[in-house]
Amino acid sequence: MTVPSRGTPPGPPDEARDAADETADEAVDPASGTAEADAPEADAPEADAPEGDAPEGDAPEGDKPEAGTSEAEKTAAEKAAELSEAEAELVAQRELRARIEQRKAEKAGPIESGTKLSGTAADLLAAVRAVESGEKADTAFFDSPAPAPRRTAPTAEPVRHRVPQPVQAPRATAPETVTTVQTVLAEGGAPEALAAQVARVLGEQAADVLREDPWRLLSVPGVRPEQADGFARALLGAECGPGDERRAAAFVAWELERAALQGHTALESSAVRAALAERSVPDPDEALQQAIAEGAVLVFQDGVEETEQAADGEESEQPAVPVLLGLDRYALAEESLADGLARLAKAGADARWDAAEPTELIRAVAASGLVLHTGGEAARAEPVAVAEAASALGLRAVVAVHSENGSRRLGPAAVTVSGLLSGAEGPGRDEDGAFALDLLIVLDAAQLDVETAAMLVESMPDGSRLMLSGDPGVLCSAGAGRVFADVLAARVCPQIASRTPDPGPIGELVSGIGIGELNQVAAPGKEVVIVPVRDAGEAVHRTVQLVADSVPRAIGVPTEQTQVITVGHGGSAGTRALNAALKERLNAGPGRFGGFDPGDRVAYAPALGRTLTGTVVSADAAGLHLDCDGTPVVVPKERVESAVRHGWALTAHQAAGMRWPAVVVVLPGDAAQGLSRPWVYTAFSRAERHLSVVHGVDQALPRAVAEVASQHRTTRLRTLLEELLATPTPTPTS
Repeated sequence: MTVPSRGTPPGPPDEARDAADETADEAVDPASGTAEADAPEADAPEADAPEGDAPEGDAPEGDKPEAGTSEAEKTAAEKAAELSEAEAELVAQRELRARIEQRKAEKAGPIESGTKLSGTAADLLAAVRAVESGEKADTAFFDSPAPAPRRTAPTAEPVRHRVPQPVQAPRATAPETVTTVQTVLAEGGAPEALAAQVARVLGEQAADVLREDPWRLLSVPGVRPEQADGFARALLGAECGPGDERRAAAFVAWELERAALQGHTALESSAVRAALAERSVPDPDEALQQAIAEGAVLVFQDGVEETEQAADGEESEQPAVPVLLGLDRYALAEESLADGLARLAKAGADARWDAAEPTELIRAVAASGLVLHTGGEAARAEPVAVAEAASALGLRAVVAVHSENGSRRLGPAAVTVSGLLSGAEGPGRDEDGAFALDLLIVLDAAQLDVETAAMLVESMPDGSRLMLSGDPGVLCSAGAGRVFADVLAARVCPQIASRTPDPGPIGELVSGIGIGELNQVAAPGKEVVIVPVRDAGEAVHRTVQLVADSVPRAIGVPTEQTQVITVGHGGSAGTRALNAALKERLNAGPGRFGGFDPGDRVAYAPALGRTLTGTVVSADAAGLHLDCDGTPVVVPKERVESAVRHGWALTAHQAAGMRWPAVVVVLPGDAAQGLSRPWVYTAFSRAERHLSVVHGVDQALPRAVAEVASQHRTTRLRTLLEELLATPTPTPTS
């Protein structure tokens, strides 16, 4: 998408076509040389198409009522029946978030006195208190703020879970609301086609909201600051200026939302100030003060008390504790998750496990309510064995995985995390709203984002056990946070590292990558094959040849069980180019069902961070019918364009948590900057029997494995856990 010039209004909504699954992928356009990160990149749209700025998978489409049918004429049962699978799941998650927020409000205690703080730290604490009390914050606080109030560890009181309320259908947008929004958009030079989406995001008063604050248009996924500026200039005329407080507040929120797409749950204040300066905000410090005073963002300085106590009475060169800014939704989720994990970790020994065979993992589960387990694909058998032992003891055990592909590999007893949360799978909930289980084992734990993890942990009943099991070498979650890595780093509970290696040449290759070494491995059965190419065009040609002919003929793996993985969607050898070439060779057709034909391989993103792979079966008035690993799925027709793409080729983020008998990894020369050790580890480890590497990056591959570690994500979970579960240091006696 071309960045608009001054006064250019936002583009039409079809520009956000790939946003739903784009936020779950690497943010690299090989053609542009943009470096790929371990999380979605919000700036990707500028390089290719508006990918990553509009996570449309987060908000279901198709809210409009049928012509001639008013909202009042529909009963609650009829509206519930209209929910798609994705909508029901999203609404259920919203309700869980609401319960988390209510519980946090109930648990919130008074802010500590802060008498141990001094100097600049005390200034920020005073400013935060002023904001909370409704007073104007002091303007001198920001350069040297103090911490958010220190929270105490959770008590042993039972958690009162709430019974989930029946899922209600989202209200349809009233036609008159859309009409009034269209009028405002037209006045601002913006496409009227955005009206329905704006009305859904801003509500019934959307037109008035936009007239009062045109920069609220940035709340709509896919709209960029330059476009919001153009819209505001058209509406406000001479009143519009770069120092407008409304503009600054909208830009602060937009920067933090963009950071969340990259995996951060918070940003350092200096980074936000720099971003505002780049957007020509005249006084970034004043803009941040205003945003904090209005409650648009929250401010944190976790861990500052320990630093000040360590420096008390002696010279110290303790590193400065950074001031972090964050949005309330991620702050709420991260703090609720820390509280819940601390509650589980503080649970004592459970005598019910005494009769089980005392393996190392079972002893850990018996002793602690929170256990971490690390290992590769072969190691997944170890937590599964713990679940079987629990069932033999009469305990209720559930194994949850990231995707339907992972569930298929473990058998019908496994459930998906999304299905467990929505109630579509698993044991359901008890009368208090908690999961009806004694042990929950979450495999693929590295794919947990902070909001999903918070909902899981909040739903754990008192006295239950939670085991998080995963491979720390793979890419982090598509959503915000690095939950598994943070809990591992905090070292607040038992951690069991598996000694079971993945077998064969592929397992040997991946194990070396995990420690930064790209080794040659013996592959007598052609388990690993390197296919050198000179350019992207040859990479596409050889990939099609491998999938359609070479792998089925030489390896015995059929085409439908072979998956292509590449670095990004754009570029001459990205998923779009590869999928177009593979469709032409494997299932040519006119694309009569919204660009798809029966038999097409597809990737469907029902929500942010989730990718279902499947095959097109048919289409009708209800939508596009898919077969996803044996599960029939219907994608509503209004969601097809934004949530479904061809799936012969995926990115590594889309493929995380899934495996296939054969995998072809495509590395064209222009993708070199998108490579990192976690990316290579994730892509190569998706293969079960055979791995072909279409190799055009020369020495960039071993260099990425040896030198390019995972992208840093700014999060608060580790610090929060360490504060909640820190072992008190004895006070020396004189």
